[in-house]
Amino acid sequence: MHLSIIQTDIAWEDKAENLRLLRHKLQALRGGTELVVLPEMFSTGFSMRAEALAEPFGGATISTLRQWAAEFGLALCGSYIASEGGKHYNRGFFLTPEGEAWQYDKRHLFRMGEEPRHFSPGDRRLVLTYRGWNICLLVCYDLRFPVWSRNVDNAYDLLVYPANWPASRRAVWDTLLRARALENQCYVAGVNRVGTDGMGLRYDGGSRVVSPYGKDLATVPDGEEGLATATLSLDGLRQFREKFPVWRDADLFSLQRPDPTNIS
Repeated sequence: MHLSIIQTDIAWEDKAENLRLLRHKLQALRGGTELVVLPEMFSTGFSMRAEALAEPFGGATISTLRQWAAEFGLALCGSYIASEGGKHYNRGFFLTPEGEAWQYDKRHLFRMGEEPRHFSPGDRRLVLTYRGWNICLLVCYDLRFPVWSRNVDNAYDLLVYPANWPASRRAVWDTLLRARALENQCYVAGVNRVGTDGMGLRYDGGSRVVSPYGKDLATVPDGEEGLATATLSLDGLRQFREKFPVWRDADLFSLQRPDPTNIS
């Protein structure tokens, strides 16, 4: 499978402009990739104005992306600010050119940025199947929690993290993306933004696709907008897991969810 990552500066809280810019980038990828991964909250930046910016899953943003997935013949993955049942979510999406759609609500909300005050956490992990690949979609801060990311019995082949990860914590991003690939014997795609957001936080990118061996397969230069595409081999992954079956000796865990609203 050909997987492309888009590292971009996000126009603060300007959905129309971010969608306009994205269309041009997708046009350049038509025919050259099967899956495109975008940063977290790609259409707004990491804004806490959930009530003003949230949309239902069938709203303008997702409807537009579904049209483009069909038009350009590729799947689209990222996150946006969603509303459902009177609550707001940092919602991951995976949209295919065939019209299939999946969603994942970010489980671990970033308390240092007061995300739990404005969003509700998800309570279920998503593993979907696309063109023979099992794909787990998580979001940004989820990267810090290896138990939630754990690949039990090779449930997934590709782990995806759309993110808004500030430059001040870049070393953590680089280290944990590689760790997740190694410990889970899977491919990992981490896609971050660049530029400065409306809160004054600076982002320098670091978007990359990592192999199950912990090697970078595709990267975008730091501090720049750009695209990169990697070729992933499902047969190669399966052969590696068979030859070196670390997963057979993995521990099992039971998850207990703390109260995400307790951010005092």
